[in-house]
Amino acid sequence: MPHGSPATPPAAAVSAATGGEVRSCTTLGTSHAWTLHSGELADGRGFFAKVADGYAEAPAAEAAGLRWLAEVPGGAAVPGVLAADGGVLVLERVHEDGARADAAADLGRRLALTHRAGAPFFGASWPGWLATLPLDNTPGDRWPEWYARRRLLPYLRDARDRGYLDSGDVAQLERVLDRIADLAGPDEPPARIHGDLWAGNVLWGRDGAVLIDPAAHGGHRESDLAMLQLFGAPHLDRILAAYDEAFPTAPGRRDRVPLHQLHPLLAHVCLFGRSYRSQLLDAARRLA
Repeated sequence: MPHGSPATPPAAAVSAATGGEVRSCTTLGTSHAWTLHSGELADGRGFFAKVADGYAEAPAAEAAGLRWLAEVPGGAAVPGVLAADGGVLVLERVHEDGARADAAADLGRRLALTHRAGAPFFGASWPGWLATLPLDNTPGDRWPEWYARRRLLPYLRDARDRGYLDSGDVAQLERVLDRIADLAGPDEPPARIHGDLWAGNVLWGRDGAVLIDPAAHGGHRESDLAMLQLFGAPHLDRILAAYDEAFPTAPGRRDRVPLHQLHPLLAHVCLFGRSYRSQLLDAARRLA
């Protein structure tokens, strides 16, 4: 029986994944297709764990992304991966301490370093996931075409097929796709990006910001910045100012924000339905 099976108690699943004894394990709730747990191993290390009920490939993709982001010296902090075994992901526990302006500026500088580290291509060498939605990480060499084909079109079709977008909505978004080369701005090399950097995926730990739940891949660095802006983030102005000081973006970034927000908004439509439709179409109108 796989470790992530609902019949496996979470403490036993964590123990099997880590190969160590679990001293305590508390269930925190659920998120998408997995249950969330926090506890302590017998050696004293605190952990946070996801145990999958289906979609067992998603925790493995998250672990690959975390390890890849962690390779950058001085880059944005991520929790260490203690184990990734089947449908179980066990991470170092982050002790939250509240957002501070100095920590936000530090995040901006560290995120710039992570992005500068780059990637060999747009995409990734592992299958991608965003919550329970598969991400096509097939490599590409030019971002506008790659973004349209691997990020926007699959979710546009999915949202249409689920009945969340009508033919007029689809036509409006297709007009954006037709102009994507003009809307994308200057060519940029692949950046090492988090890929799902909304405010909820930034934990403010005792030693600064820690990024969790990545959909990491080689992408456009402005996608991470636009995602931070999508639902707001504490001290966002400090994050962006410190980032721009360390690694200035090309002129016109603010005009391109809606383009980079189309993918996460399409994902939200696919995951949560028509409640995000108006926000998606508003972003498309801003690009028109």
